[in-house]
Amino acid sequence: LLMLSNMEISGNQNSEVSAPTGASDGPDITQSNKEEADTLKEKANEYFKDKDFNQAITFYTLAIETNPTIAAYYGNRSFAYLKTECYGYALTDANKALELDRTYLKAYYRRASANMALGKFKLALKDFEAVSKAKPNDKDAKKKYDECNKIVKRLAFEKAISVEDNKSSIADSINLESMTIDDSYQGPKIENGKITMQFMKDLLEHYKNQKNLDKRYAYQILLDVKKLFQEQPTLVDISIPKDKKFTVCGDIHGQFYDLLNIFELNGLPSEDNPYLFNGDFVDRGSFSVECIFTLFGFKLLFPKHFYMSRGNHESSTMNQMYGFDGEVKSKYNAQMADLFTEVYNWLPLCHCIEKKVLVMHGGLFAKDDVTLDDIRKEERNRQPPDSGIMCDLLWSDPQPQCGRSPSKRGVGVQFGPDITKKFLQHNQLDYIIRSHEVKQDGYEVMHDGKCITVFSAPNYCDTMGNQGAFITLKGGDLTPKFTSYRAVPHPKVKPMAYANSWMSMLGV
Repeated sequence: LLMLSNMEISGNQNSEVSAPTGASDGPDITQSNKEEADTLKEKANEYFKDKDFNQAITFYTLAIETNPTIAAYYGNRSFAYLKTECYGYALTDANKALELDRTYLKAYYRRASANMALGKFKLALKDFEAVSKAKPNDKDAKKKYDECNKIVKRLAFEKAISVEDNKSSIADSINLESMTIDDSYQGPKIENGKITMQFMKDLLEHYKNQKNLDKRYAYQILLDVKKLFQEQPTLVDISIPKDKKFTVCGDIHGQFYDLLNIFELNGLPSEDNPYLFNGDFVDRGSFSVECIFTLFGFKLLFPKHFYMSRGNHESSTMNQMYGFDGEVKSKYNAQMADLFTEVYNWLPLCHCIEKKVLVMHGGLFAKDDVTLDDIRKEERNRQPPDSGIMCDLLWSDPQPQCGRSPSKRGVGVQFGPDITKKFLQHNQLDYIIRSHEVKQDGYEVMHDGKCITVFSAPNYCDTMGNQGAFITLKGGDLTPKFTSYRAVPHPKVKPMAYANSWMSMLGV
């Protein structure tokens, strides 16, 4: 282990994010403090074993506040933050653990895992290399290093052979007429090039029976919906006729059978029953293909009454890590996976309902005085950047305290009630609706009622036990009404079944 002290590895590979802690420099720790802290840590471990990660974080934090000198406490809390996708906090705790003990190997794993989850593979590789050198006979450490090294080399190769500015469009290279439909195919068919309600009903039934849509029809939907999204602005304005219902749904994350349940509870989309789905349609859940073709189909059927916002998971890095890319390749092919990336690049970034309610996947901005016109001007035909308006719309989260804080996720920003109030006043809006976070009831109202979160994937990843929810509004009123619901059974396919193998290996 002494080999670690000779390695040129920075203790802070990313900008620090302030994770909650009461630790101070040079604490005077009594034996009583040590014993109490260890008891709190053991209690946290029990919550972790029961997959109650938020409670685990609470008790690890109490242990750290009681005795802030133990690297393992930070390492354990870092792991819990990984489980709750707080990758920024996980990085901070791993760095703190290494400040306290440079030979604490688990901290290198935690930091590598957080960087991998954020797509920062080169930084992760440094930590895996450190562990491999410290434990040269450890097969697990060697396997993690090799897997990460493969990704780094693949990305470098892809970058070397691609010329972004002149990259040809996948959509332009596809010839639908040359695609034949297999004689054995018994599923729904697109007649005369148009999606109909009967086609959509047949498609839902076809998917319930765990059957695939024929490749030709799948490609047609993707090509048609790409054209439709290209014609839409970055910020879409929505009007609701007086006394008519409008429904906003949050993250679906590939949970097709729960999507069906929304339609059971609230009715199928139609001109009289419009919907907005607010990003993160795919990844995590293993029925993402079924979800996205269902949503795209309804978008084509009701282009002025069915809306979709881009989420942070509608991106190539997230899709490659969390399952969608692998699922598309398993059910179709690699070309279609690349085409999805093109389509996602054209998804609108947010919607404004009746010029009073702004709906985005993530949240508000790292700077003041952003206007709706600024959003309208934002270039969206690209992969999400690490900062700026587009990044914040897809990644940011609200916080209870005033002001702004670095994001617990390591991307975007956290914004307080004063930031929300100022933004709303500046743009003459009433409130915002966003998604992006698991909530126990499927929704949460914050910032004096001005910031609403809606999350529509119940029992997220088959582990969280949360309810899902959707919001209904009425034209002329816009007072939100919340409907919560439990998860429904689904076929025995585990979440993340198509994810990159290293994701399960890292435990995130």
